[in-house]
Amino acid sequence: MNRLLIACCLAALLVACKPSSDGAKTPAATAAVAPTPASSVSPATSAPAPRPEHPTLQVTTLDGTHYDLAAHRGKWVVVNFWATWCGPCLKEMPELSALDAMREHIEVVGLAYEDITPADMKAFLDKHPVVYPIAILDVYAPPSDFDTPRGLPTTYLIAPDGTVARQFLGPVTAKDIESAIAAAGGPQAA
Repeated sequence: MNRLLIACCLAALLVACKPSSDGAKTPAATAAVAPTPASSVSPATSAPAPRPEHPTLQVTTLDGTHYDLAAHRGKWVVVNFWATWCGPCLKEMPELSALDAMREHIEVVGLAYEDITPADMKAFLDKHPVVYPIAILDVYAPPSDFDTPRGLPTTYLIAPDGTVARQFLGPVTAKDIESAIAAAGGPQAA
């Protein structure tokens, strides 16, 4: 059993490290691996629980404000799971911040998926500022209406009607978000 597990892990590592045919890295290949709490691992025989059509998200942001996803209906909302130790997460933060600041129909919320104190997070954000709200999640009790991240960053695009329009694993750009919005029938990027 242990040899089979080791062989599967090695095969997965080889596949993940394989460069794409054009030499460019794919977002999934560059995504950092998030810790998976033992309590969230389910037996192989059980099917994943179905996610609600209109996911809920209620968190307290770092500045003490209550954030309720339902209160943002009518706008496109980017729900970004990230961590301070995740290189691809740090790379996408300035672009997500600019997207939030420059597009009235798009809002971003950052969900820090790591065990970090609010003081340490505030110190980190002093060096890596963003304009969108940040909430620190309990990695052992992440929001139940979203899948536990398999890697970071993981981003959900929530449509104005509250449904999940798209999920991304790996870093995203403003162009990725705006293209997904246009593909879902939203406004085209200017």
